[in-house]
Amino acid sequence: MKCGIASVSIAGNLEEKIEAIAAAGFDGIEIFEQDFIADARSPRALATRIRDAGLDLMLFQPFRDFEGLPGDLRRRAFERAERKFDLMGELGCDLMLVCSSVHPQAQGGVDRAAADFAELGERAAKRGLRVGYEALAWGKHVDDHRDAWEIVRRADHANVGLILDSFHTLGRGIDPDTIRRIPGDRIFFVQLADAPAIPMDLLYWSRHFRNMPGEGDLDVTGFMRAVMATGYSGPISLEIFNDQFRGGLPRAIARDGHRSLIHLMDSVRRAEPSLTVDLPPIPAPKPAQGVEFIEIATRGTEAESIAALLRTLGFAETGRHIAKDLTLWQQGAIRVLLNAETQGHAGSTFTVHRTNICDIGLRVASAPDTVARAIALGSAAFSQPRQAGELPIPAIRGVGGSVLHFVDDGFSDVWQVEFTRTGNSAPGAGLTRVDHLALTMSYDEMLSWSLFYSSLFGMTKTPMVDVIDPDGLVRSQALSSPDGGLRVTLNGAENHRTLAGGFLADSFGAAVQHVAFACDDIFATAERLAVLGFEPLPMPGNYYADLTARFELDPAFLARLQAHNILYDRDGEAEFFQLYSRNFAGAMFIELIERRGGYQGYGAANAPFRVAAQKRLSRPKGMPRL
Repeated sequence: MKCGIASVSIAGNLEEKIEAIAAAGFDGIEIFEQDFIADARSPRALATRIRDAGLDLMLFQPFRDFEGLPGDLRRRAFERAERKFDLMGELGCDLMLVCSSVHPQAQGGVDRAAADFAELGERAAKRGLRVGYEALAWGKHVDDHRDAWEIVRRADHANVGLILDSFHTLGRGIDPDTIRRIPGDRIFFVQLADAPAIPMDLLYWSRHFRNMPGEGDLDVTGFMRAVMATGYSGPISLEIFNDQFRGGLPRAIARDGHRSLIHLMDSVRRAEPSLTVDLPPIPAPKPAQGVEFIEIATRGTEAESIAALLRTLGFAETGRHIAKDLTLWQQGAIRVLLNAETQGHAGSTFTVHRTNICDIGLRVASAPDTVARAIALGSAAFSQPRQAGELPIPAIRGVGGSVLHFVDDGFSDVWQVEFTRTGNSAPGAGLTRVDHLALTMSYDEMLSWSLFYSSLFGMTKTPMVDVIDPDGLVRSQALSSPDGGLRVTLNGAENHRTLAGGFLADSFGAAVQHVAFACDDIFATAERLAVLGFEPLPMPGNYYADLTARFELDPAFLARLQAHNILYDRDGEAEFFQLYSRNFAGAMFIELIERRGGYQGYGAANAPFRVAAQKRLSRPKGMPRL
């Protein structure tokens, strides 16, 4: 299976695009005409550069407004095509995309269009070239791949074939299974794009909101299943128009694109095993079963303050590492590591980010399989020199510089092997496990993080919500394993004045801003925390007065909420309780939660009030973090 990507999908100039596409592992590139025109190199020099990068020049596109034109306009359309054929000869590209016409004077009629393509095919054949016809979703007369196929069929020329684009089919709501009736050898090329489900003008939607397969809401897997059922064996390629990508990093966008295609085709063969998919076998996505540990890189007074915070949360230091300045703190099934090393990964992340969550350990069914899948999807394995007695726990580099370790039954004794027990026991405050991790990134990186987690672990996404910060907007989206074993929230900051954006600026891009611990009885936990000296985030009386208006709450129940600064939400009969720590080490914080009656959300309605309360206790605006 050859994978390609259109140059228009990647930010930067054409040279940057070529470098990024080659580095990501693509086999080829579609040259978008505008990128070629803006480049200073000759066609032959550009072709040499592309092939020196190890890429095939798969497609030249787009050739617009060709079929159905009358009189002199038709003659000129063929002249334009001949000039593009000259260019393709110099580039060494044998396939040109012709998209259905939107010309105001274009005339309809399947036979008229077929005659035009029969002649174009004859001209292309004389040069050893081919042309592919694509139905634009907003084409004047042809906006459906079924009509485009009928034109190609009637043109009846070996050098004229069909080009399919998932957006143009799925964006118009056309059943992709209609593709199954098309002979695979008459499909010359397949372009892929996903998109969020946003009701708007098709052209505007296409030009600004396409994204990688798996990042949106379209059934791209169903589309590709239909394509592969035809016997198609040609390239698959991405054609993405997205405002976020236009300002992104070329290599990151290309890496995401390649990951999306591998994940897509793996999903296709798993959904319909009878199909032939030319892709090396990779392990299936398996849900992460939970968070095994959280590792914080910290030193000095900040390390002391975090240790003190953990004690007020009911944690106890239960072990010390046999070879590193690393302590283990436990409560329930929660393990927190405080790493004060000056070398290795923790040392380098502290130098860059100051105190930060530098590593996450996830419990999985098979650590080797999880790493193998991650590498197949474009992640890099992570390792560092091991000290005597340390176990070789598999790990990868995630997105945003993060590191993930994977612990299965083969490494479950790491806590006994690598740590000397201190004899301390956690007094406990009723905290049981990690409920979710809250990851913060710039808004334009959210799709990358979402694709990473969904493709690796098969996590499902919730709709994106807006969190109102007094100084801007933060976009938030949650992903969850089917059984809730792993939950993450992605919080995309659009500026550095928001709480999330300030965290990114101050920490120079650290990823995990807060961790949520679960408990079984939030009121019992709050009472125990008060004894331990925990200082909750204070919530204003106005919040609790509003709860009275939103929900019919018993006054005594409401008074208990307010007495402990507990936030409340309800969805039907399901209830949700939240209690926050004050910020530490800049803008990091801890959330304590209880879910009742199957509540699946994250208290989004409470987020603006929590953010406002945190900002009241933050350093004044404009004052730098020391």
